[in-house]
Amino acid sequence: MLQTISILLENKPGALLRVTGVLSARGYNIETLTVAKTLDPELSRMTITVDVEDRLRTQVVKQMNKLVNVLQASDLTDSPAVIREMVLVRVRCPQDSRTSVLKEAEIFHSRIVDSSVEGFAIEATGDPEKLDEFIEVMRTYGEIEVSRSGSVGMSLETRKLRLQPPVQAAVPSGPGAVSSSTIPSGAAPSGSAPAPVI
Repeated sequence: MLQTISILLENKPGALLRVTGVLSARGYNIETLTVAKTLDPELSRMTITVDVEDRLRTQVVKQMNKLVNVLQASDLTDSPAVIREMVLVRVRCPQDSRTSVLKEAEIFHSRIVDSSVEGFAIEATGDPEKLDEFIEVMRTYGEIEVSRSGSVGMSLETRKLRLQPPVQAAVPSGPGAVSSSTIPSGAAPSGSAPAPVI
């Protein structure tokens, strides 16, 4: 089953590689992945759609939350959320089909972004299933090219974690000292209280 995971992480080199590494090391196939900066330029929001068995979904999210640089990972699959995807479709169609293509584009609430003697370039946004249907309809009018963005998700849950940045562990001095490590947020250092939930 496809699982949609939303991840808030630090915008640092190697952060994306760590997340995808966890999935690929366990043989999970990534269907879509989108990532971009948030309002805070030091943080990025990542949305991943991955093919995972139902019984392993909770485990995948827990593994993500243990990663360095990850501040919060949550499963959007069955929780209240908005999930959207964008697709660009270039349709090469004969002149006698152009009016029909425009009507179909209007039905799917899509937008013509370019027009030429060969056909149209159309932008559509919606849930992935709706876009699959849109692509199949456009395919009936002629040769098409497709470029999809991948899913972008936002949770509608009212409860959110109060996030804290990863904590740098103290560096011991002297012989046999171990190099410093980063404690991911959500994993409180020994003797400290966990991050409160609001």
